[in-house]
This record gives sequence, structure tokens and C-alpha cells, in this order.
Amino acid sequence: MVYDVPEVLSIRDATNRDASVIAHIYNESIAAKDSTLDEESKTAEEIQGWIAGFNGREALLVLEDSRLMNAPRVIGWGLIKRYTERTGYRFCCETAVYLRRSMVRRGYGSLLKQAIIERCRQYKYHHLHAKIFTENIASIEYNKRFGYEIVGIQKEIGYQEGRWKDVTIMQLILTDVET
Repeated sequence: MVYDVPEVLSIRDATNRDASVIAHIYNESIAAKDSTLDEESKTAEEIQGWIAGFNGREALLVLEDSRLMNAPRVIGWGLIKRYTERTGYRFCCETAVYLRRSMVRRGYGSLLKQAIIERCRQYKYHHLHAKIFTENIASIEYNKRFGYEIVGIQKEIGYQEGRWKDVTIMQLILTDVET
């Protein structure tokens, strides 16, 4: 599945100047409590810390829309993060996509996900991993469209607002990536 990015959109590596809008987008999801177990809002400085802490095979990508007249033009971001520091897992990473709440279900997430998968290929990742609330059927189906498959459910792994949360673990194996 290959998506062409329309000329009005661009996907690029995040910089420190994007940190505020990345935090804003993520904070929308933190407040909604439907896609992350983070419970405290993030600051631009915290996002800058993420970026500074990345190794050469981790990235924070942003999706910009040049049609937006007022800054910021970033409407979403995606994450590629190593699965763990243990070297035996060096070909596995975690992926995630977050969009402004007002921009969901317009195809933007698909463009961003495709860019993340392609970047994972460049980074020589073989195993892509995603964690999604089991009740978030739309996100599970979204990942399935890209070839992710469900490999398990972690029962009652998170606790939020007085109730346990189950998390569905999904994976995508990039068979065309050589180690």
C-alpha cells in the first residue's frame, strides 16, 4: 500500500520548534483518555527532551498542511522508537500516530503511517510493534489496513479513571528488510 502525499502536505522530521504543537496534539489524546496511558499533559520542553534523546534509528515525524494560514501547520505526528535497549531486540521498534482531533478520519493518519513504515524500512527494522487500547476498535482496524496483526491482549495492564484497561498488541513484520 503506497500513498502519494498531496503537494499541500509534507512529512518531515520534527524539530524543537515543533515541540509545542506536538505536545498540544498529544495532550488532546491524554485528555480524551482513549489512546494513551499518559495522564499528565506534556510540555514543549518534554517533547524536546524526547527528540534530543533519540538514537540514530528513532524519529518523530510531523505532517504539515500548507493550506493552513496560521501557524502551526502541523496536524499530526508519528513516532518510531526502539522497542528496548537490549541489543537482541535491535530490529524491533514501536510505532504510533497522533492527529489533531479535528483532523481524524480524513486520510492523514494513513499518510503518516505509510511514511513511518517506510522510515522503519530505511532504519532496517524487521518487527514493528503497536500498543492500542482494546476498546479502540477504529485504531485496531486502521493498523490492520497496513498489515499489522493482533498478537495478543494484555489484560488489565493499565489503570485509568478507576478502571482497568486492556491493551491489544499488534505487530507488522517487514519481510523485505534484510538484517
